[in-house]
Amino acid sequence: MYKSIKRIGDIIISLMGLIILSPIMIMVAILIKFESKGPIIFKQERLGLQGKVFKIYKFRSMCVGAERGGVYETKGDVRVTKVGKIIRKTSIDELPQFVNILKGEMSIIGPRPALTYHPWTFDRYTDAQKRMFEVRPGVTGWAQVNGRKDVEWPKRIVLNIEYVENMSLKWDLKIFFKTISKVLLMKDNFNVEETVKRD
Repeated sequence: MYKSIKRIGDIIISLMGLIILSPIMIMVAILIKFESKGPIIFKQERLGLQGKVFKIYKFRSMCVGAERGGVYETKGDVRVTKVGKIIRKTSIDELPQFVNILKGEMSIIGPRPALTYHPWTFDRYTDAQKRMFEVRPGVTGWAQVNGRKDVEWPKRIVLNIEYVENMSLKWDLKIFFKTISKVLLMKDNFNVEETVKRD
């Protein structure tokens, strides 16, 4: 029952977000286009519900081809544009994901969608770990308000599963307000080190 209510809420919030924040989004789009060559929207393949691959949308905050330099962003990363530094720090780069939500690929709150190859491919997740794919991935989630990009992936997966097992309106409201706090304080929004250890 809650999943249905949650989906309706996602649609309403996303539509309102796109309408209310459209002036900011238009301004960001103009600034990105003015500053550097390349598309305004960055599209990247991620793992969604039941491990299905989808393309997540973000405002482009790095130079074209930046992924070749690795998945981790650090302080002073030269790949990040001037506009990118601002929209990353304020999380404005995530606003296009309202479209992902309307398409049914994401939710406002849920496990943050993993890359198709990082920390590892879908087939390498254990059956227990795959529980995190039982719900739509979110713009924010339980792992994000408990360290965000500082949390190593094994711990992040544990937090994601904990969310799946406890998903409720109360749980979502708790995550929502903690997210607002982190966004306003601009905390934990870059990687300080690798979040998955290699063999």
